[in-house]
Amino acid sequence: MKRMPVRRHRVFGNLLGANVLLWLGRMPALLAALGLNLCAASVQVVVWDEQQPQQQSAYPHFLGEEIATHLRTNADFQVTTRRLADPEQGLDTATLDHCDVLIWWGHVRNGEVSPETGRSIARRIEAGTLSLIALHSAHWSAPFMEAMNLRAREDALRVLSPEERSRAVLIETNDYPSLRVAPHLSDRLTPWVQYRRPTTGPVEIRLHRPNCCFPAYRPDGKPGHLHVRLSQHPIAVGLPPDFDVPQTEMYDEPFHVPPPDDVVLEETWDQGEWFRSGMVWNIGRGRVFYFRPGHELYPVYQQPEVVRVIENAVRWLGHKQP
Repeated sequence: MKRMPVRRHRVFGNLLGANVLLWLGRMPALLAALGLNLCAASVQVVVWDEQQPQQQSAYPHFLGEEIATHLRTNADFQVTTRRLADPEQGLDTATLDHCDVLIWWGHVRNGEVSPETGRSIARRIEAGTLSLIALHSAHWSAPFMEAMNLRAREDALRVLSPEERSRAVLIETNDYPSLRVAPHLSDRLTPWVQYRRPTTGPVEIRLHRPNCCFPAYRPDGKPGHLHVRLSQHPIAVGLPPDFDVPQTEMYDEPFHVPPPDDVVLEETWDQGEWFRSGMVWNIGRGRVFYFRPGHELYPVYQQPEVVRVIENAVRWLGHKQP
């Protein structure tokens, strides 16, 4: 058999090598087009918990540790816990700068975290470097309230033309005497906006900020009935269409928050109450997910469906927006 000249072997090898390198160079784009990322880094998760003693009736090692223990079973997550008693309340710059998803549980001590800390977290959400999961009574936490203020400003400005928006004067006000006063059922739903367009000068916007609460609750431990509204949403993956939380606290609408982009889960009670118990907001380049179940006296976070919701949310929110 006649041998191929060595030079031709080298030419063929060079062409083959060039093609392999070309395909390898294209591989990340191809994988991204297929929704795959073989080099994806772990999702950095911080579970923040005020750790009040009442939790220990259902969670001997505290509620936040219960959630973190479950999430650590997923190799894709790097999970740390922080608490109110930690230095800088566990919310130091280094912690927040290395956090992809912040899970927040607060209740009777929500007011001990300053609005400025909440604004620092909200700015990271807006920039797309951090996403927030607010659980149960974290509706009155500083980061959730500041994130809702951000979204309310976005909504108020969105209706204006680009030219009007660039010159608009935004005046913010609160319809309630303090930050954490529950609304009455007859109160006007917040946030709401008034626009004033003088014949000369910029548009004046008076934004009545979201109260971030609701007019009724009942801590009687009666079951709540969860219903999946968006079965194709990433947060709903693997959930049955309906499931019960055997012991929970009731919250009743209307919830004084900006209109969400997605309502993934609704909840009802046998006495007729209803609540949007799983909601998503896009804020700037980031996202916030509010998940209602989770009163500290009941072992809600030991229920497979509930922790599945949190796990799904971490996985989805942990991927940075382009």
